[in-house]
Amino acid sequence: MINTENFEFEGVYHVFSHVNGTEVIFREPSNYQFFLEKIDKYILPVADIYAYCLLPNHFHLLLRFKNFDNVNNENEHQSLMKHFGNLLNAYAKAYNKRYNRKGALFLNSVKRKKISDEKYLLKVLHYIHNNPINHGFVNKIDEWKHSSYNSYVTPKKGSKLDRKEIMQYFDSVEIFRNYHQSTVEYDFLNFE
Repeated sequence: MINTENFEFEGVYHVFSHVNGTEVIFREPSNYQFFLEKIDKYILPVADIYAYCLLPNHFHLLLRFKNFDNVNNENEHQSLMKHFGNLLNAYAKAYNKRYNRKGALFLNSVKRKKISDEKYLLKVLHYIHNNPINHGFVNKIDEWKHSSYNSYVTPKKGSKLDRKEIMQYFDSVEIFRNYHQSTVEYDFLNFE
């Protein structure tokens, strides 16, 4: 059974970005790990990560920004997205150096969609974890190593994911698995 307990939606977002052009942003397994290390450095100080998926040409994050007390609505976007700018710039500089390339790696801006209710939260979670299947990279959700899905079904010590917030919606890991294997309409999810 999926629960609908109280969940505070202030500061919860789906954040995503794509590569500039037809290149890839992750050429080898070490690139994925390096990007996660940059997330640790630039995003974890300001946000709790609920879910992620890194694909060769784009990424998705589901997160909650930690502190809105000192940020008014006009500065919210600028303040929050500054951290993503730092993340993407740091990754792109290292990537360009390693692969002897020049120019922008990512599209001009990181996109974000505010999560306003449980239905939308659960659809975004499903979408993020099923993205490798939707793009034809794997046939089964647990085959993709660069998402947070496996961290939910086989929790690891030291994980930096905030699994507790998401798992309050599911009575068990089995229900979590079943939900992710079900068909969900992404009718109002305009991401890519």
